[in-house]
Amino acid sequence: MSLISIFALGGLHEVGKNMYAVQYADDIIVIDCGNKFPDESLLGIDLIIPDITYLVENKEKIKALVVTHGHEDHIGGIPYFLKKLNVPVYATRFTLGLIELKLKEHKILRETELVEITPSSNLSIGKIAVSFFKVNHSIPDCLGIVFDTPEGRIVHTGDFKFDLTPANNEYSDIHKMAEIGKEGILLLLSESTNAERKGLTPSEQLVGDHVIEAFRKAKRKVIISTFASNINRVQQVVEACEKTGRKLALLGRSMVNVVTVAMERGYLDVPEGMLIDQDEIDSFSPDQVAILCTGSQGEPMAALARLSNGSFRGVEVLAEDTIILAAGPIPGNERGVSKIVDNFFAMGAHVIYGSGSSSGMHVSGHGYQEDLKLMLTLMRPKYFVPIHGEYRMLHHHRLLAESVGVEEGNTFILNNGDVVDIENSVARHTRKIPVGNTYIDGVGTGNVEDIVLRDRKQLSEDGMLVIVVTISKSDHKLISSPDTISRGFVYGENFDELMKDVNYLITRNVKDLLKSNKVSWNAMKSSIRKSVGQHLFQHTRKKPMILPIIIEV
Repeated sequence: MSLISIFALGGLHEVGKNMYAVQYADDIIVIDCGNKFPDESLLGIDLIIPDITYLVENKEKIKALVVTHGHEDHIGGIPYFLKKLNVPVYATRFTLGLIELKLKEHKILRETELVEITPSSNLSIGKIAVSFFKVNHSIPDCLGIVFDTPEGRIVHTGDFKFDLTPANNEYSDIHKMAEIGKEGILLLLSESTNAERKGLTPSEQLVGDHVIEAFRKAKRKVIISTFASNINRVQQVVEACEKTGRKLALLGRSMVNVVTVAMERGYLDVPEGMLIDQDEIDSFSPDQVAILCTGSQGEPMAALARLSNGSFRGVEVLAEDTIILAAGPIPGNERGVSKIVDNFFAMGAHVIYGSGSSSGMHVSGHGYQEDLKLMLTLMRPKYFVPIHGEYRMLHHHRLLAESVGVEEGNTFILNNGDVVDIENSVARHTRKIPVGNTYIDGVGTGNVEDIVLRDRKQLSEDGMLVIVVTISKSDHKLISSPDTISRGFVYGENFDELMKDVNYLITRNVKDLLKSNKVSWNAMKSSIRKSVGQHLFQHTRKKPMILPIIIEV
């Protein structure tokens, strides 16, 4: 018999870029490939995706990519993954629609094998039998995955909650989960996002009533923002428009794309004639219009942020318009969301915002403690790996697992790169593989090295000094005094005097070096950087980037 190995490639101790892998013998199946968005320290970076170096090094063993659902933190990295590992992608109908949008954008749709699966699908991938079970989440067509190997059974829950009255009638298949657990599970990987929150996750149906009530009370147009992928919430907005006689306009490319896919594939029911283009908004009375847009997380270039600062061409927010944020802020996004809310209040708008419990406009798609305990009870695993979350969430999930019967010591809290190996039904965490972040800078570009990020940070903080030194090619002497160009490095009224000192320092340094015919231009540049850098730091306490340029004429 062979080892079963579980690889944690992304999504641990962080929010986003989820990615795991299961290996038996020479067959590796990858689960999800998401992205996450950068914080303020990652200047110029558009996306962060998992580091797949280990997978590329073992590409002959990679048999498939299986996707649990269509959220960005589970599918956002797929185009970059497929450019290096062109393997079949297995996903449900709606999830495939969202993946196809990304592959078209990256011009690799034709080269990719996309395989549609359902909760009743049974696959044989190498020596691993793969089956599925339906779970409820905040996006349609979500699956948990079962991997059967001769060594034992591994289960990955995907993202889930137990909503007994789901807005889209997509019920979790609790009976099938119980059967899977009854047959015996060697190891369970289960999401941990809300492991700190007590009780059961509220039902999505509660939100629908609050949305309709807010639409009825609105005096003028309604602008509501949510995740484009939350089709349940979009359907509730459509129903509110229908009950209050409003037309609906969509703002934001991702909102338009996802709604189009959902309508084409039968996951969203929009009455004929309800949708209008943004240039039609002003042709209706304000109390007859609703706008559904992206930007609920405070993204500066999304539609909601541009509406809040008056920069969205053709659409204006006026006093007594109603703004609804129908999504809770992801940790780290609170500052951006607060700024947008402040802007709308300053415009005189009526703003409904805050956590789901305070505004009634959002419930989580992730299970609370009782949901997580129910999953553990249904599955009854011997070993447990909490996934999807920061360390404290994984810790709380471990305690929940022990409270419902998982033996103490049989839970593995992993870091990205950690591997759990199972042999003869005994699991051990004894090794790591190299992983990290891959930074995407621009559409379709490759990864950005850490040194580039350090340079950008230095430039943003202390600016740059370009020093041009002109030397005679014939007699190796300075032709003129150095030319110093400053960008972003300012030193007030003493700046000119400081630059004179710098030029004198460079001239003396270069003349001393030129006395030796053996000096290289690289050595001269290094000497200039060092001497000028020390002088500037001594007088300004700043460290601008110094770029010496040597020209021979």
